[in-house]
Amino acid sequence: MGILVALLVLSVLIFFHELGHFTAARLFGVQVDVFSIGFGKRLWTKKIGSTEWSLSAIPLGGYVKMKGQDDADPTAKSFDADSYNAKKPWQRIIILLAGPFANFLMAFLLYLAIAYMGVPKLLPYVGNVSKDAPAFQAGLHKGDKIVMINGTKITYWEEIGKQINASDGPITLVIERNNQPKTITLSPKIIEDKNIFGETISRKIIGISPMPKQTTVVYGFIDGFKYAWDETVKASTLIFKSVQKLITGAVSTDQLGGIITIVDVTAQASHAGILALFFFTALISVNLGVLNLLPIPALDGGHIMFNLYEMITRREPNEQIMYYMTVTGWVLLGGLMMLGLYNDINRLMG
Repeated sequence: MGILVALLVLSVLIFFHELGHFTAARLFGVQVDVFSIGFGKRLWTKKIGSTEWSLSAIPLGGYVKMKGQDDADPTAKSFDADSYNAKKPWQRIIILLAGPFANFLMAFLLYLAIAYMGVPKLLPYVGNVSKDAPAFQAGLHKGDKIVMINGTKITYWEEIGKQINASDGPITLVIERNNQPKTITLSPKIIEDKNIFGETISRKIIGISPMPKQTTVVYGFIDGFKYAWDETVKASTLIFKSVQKLITGAVSTDQLGGIITIVDVTAQASHAGILALFFFTALISVNLGVLNLLPIPALDGGHIMFNLYEMITRREPNEQIMYYMTVTGWVLLGGLMMLGLYNDINRLMG
């Protein structure tokens, strides 16, 4: 059941991406010949207007085939009035951007739904206190509620680490114990740790962990939009940094996941509940948006690059160069997909 949900999630995200391209193309009067979810043999096709809407056998992507635009052969062009090639470069760029934009919009809407459904947050109650840590030496106890750090009010556990790491020198905690306020001053300990990319970093700790005491925060109408915007920006920044670190070698290529990992984690998220599924679906949607903007020929970002060149130089890119760059792009993408699949199989083998 989880795998079916995962495939459905991927199909919906691909549909929204391609719908973005389709909508922008039709807005500029470009004929769309095929709108397909999946690749390979078509399992179902229905012609609506002049567009063939299809479901294909391999549900690992999708495409919109516009008149005069063919990724398999970029030299096959048409210059009819309703052709992609007949449009101005800035119009083509908008058509290309519309796909990734649809993914970012989808993520925003999912985060907005989460905000209105309620976001689970840990309350700032101390659970375990590590022996010989600054908190232990300062007299912090299990069950203490941290209400203020250096004059800043603390509402949720996630704010504690941010305030500690933003501090310079000793910090002052106001805690609540047995409904009585108490002020404690201590100096955080600096440790070496690993960030989410596996890089060694320094961070400040006081040696406490949270008590599993949480609340659900339901955002109001306006605050919900701010939460959704912040989460979409945060997710986009995370994906951009991940790609950057992969390219520079800061993150090993064995960390690259493929379709099996995506399906597996999405299936697990579906078992964890609707909120977990929405969170992970939003992250995948942002991932699709960011990756499609990479300047790799055969991706939206590569086509945008070609059109920017035409806008700046006032002439079309050389057809042969475009062809070879597009083929190279497909080879690169194929290699990345195979590497992801190889890593997936390695993980499954333990």
